[in-house]
Amino acid sequence: MLLYGQGAPTKSFGCDEIKQALFDAFDRLGTRRKVLAIPPDFTRFHSRAGELTAYAREYYGERLTDVLPALGTHFRMTGAEIAKMFPGVPDSIFRVHNWREDVVTVGVVPGEYVKEVSEGAVDYSVPMQVNRMLLEGGYDLILSLGQVVPHEVIGMANYNKNVFVGVGGSECINKSHFIGAAYGMERIMGRASNPVRKVLNYASENFIGDMPLIYLQTVISEGEDGLQMRGLYIGDDFECFEKAAALSLETNFRMTDREMKKVVVYLDPEEFRSTWLGNKSIYRTRMAIADGGELVVLAPGLRQFGEDPVNDALIRKYGYVHTPQVLRYVGENGDLRDSLGVAAHLIHGTSEGRFRITYCPGHLTREEIEGVGFGYADLDEMMKRYDPKKLKDGWNTVDGEEIYFISNPALGLWAYRDRFL
Repeated sequence: MLLYGQGAPTKSFGCDEIKQALFDAFDRLGTRRKVLAIPPDFTRFHSRAGELTAYAREYYGERLTDVLPALGTHFRMTGAEIAKMFPGVPDSIFRVHNWREDVVTVGVVPGEYVKEVSEGAVDYSVPMQVNRMLLEGGYDLILSLGQVVPHEVIGMANYNKNVFVGVGGSECINKSHFIGAAYGMERIMGRASNPVRKVLNYASENFIGDMPLIYLQTVISEGEDGLQMRGLYIGDDFECFEKAAALSLETNFRMTDREMKKVVVYLDPEEFRSTWLGNKSIYRTRMAIADGGELVVLAPGLRQFGEDPVNDALIRKYGYVHTPQVLRYVGENGDLRDSLGVAAHLIHGTSEGRFRITYCPGHLTREEIEGVGFGYADLDEMMKRYDPKKLKDGWNTVDGEEIYFISNPALGLWAYRDRFL
């Protein structure tokens, strides 16, 4: 059931319009006595899910008893991040998801089904886990909020990914991520229907059909009018996500008629502190960069590789190597085989030898960067050469050199037309 659905590539939602849309949808749901909100964390600040959560708190008051940010494998939010992203929502109602310990298994997707939808890429079963609060908290409404945007693991982010990955457990996160990597990232990105989504949809239909879930999906893009909400869709089933995904493809997908020889990406230090997130600069541009080209990543906030100590250690141990080497490592090493999400991440972070990747970190050394397989350049020097304040998104000429500049890789997907499969 679609409770609300409006959007267009040139639309710009105002705050009053957003608030009214939410309140009207909540009116249609009828009285609810205990509500849980599952928004993204600070790494999705631009989703405007924080604003939607604040409106939900305004509508439901103290009946919105808990906010559980969909951390996945990310760091817990700080008090400052909560205050900035969720204005007016009491800090006392925020809970922290622990993806290794706080989960219960709601069912298992059979290996036969996984093999079928992945076209034989993998053939294991996938235990589907969610934070125990969703089952044991006594909620009669669970609001899953977030932005639909092209994504490397599941084609288009959000919908039930927020539930099974955002507040899911290690087995589901690891195995779902590896399905996408083994199947082929270029075959998944920008597509609403793909093997990973089918696995999650199987779980939604078979394991959590009685859960009182309502999805609030936003579509955000930047245009001549700035960064704006282009679409808002509210509902309890796939239709809500499907409509948002269609609009996201129109607004977030940048298809180019020629390959890019040099791409410069800036990573906001508030949002990107690890390559776990910062590698969006790689996989969101990989289909656009020419063979022999270069990706320069300006990363003033970069201070680690993984957002989890175990994951960080595994990345440092194995590095960002080509896919065949990652697959060999998985076959030969139990620690990586038990952390398939990291294996998938390593695959996402390689150019497969097609182009150079040069990281310019704020807090990591040359030895650390080169130790995981990236090239290194001094941040201050490169920030002077490619000053983000002077560049515009898209094509620029800097001292006679043509570059393509991206100010936030989280907002889109870039591909050369002939390379998009």
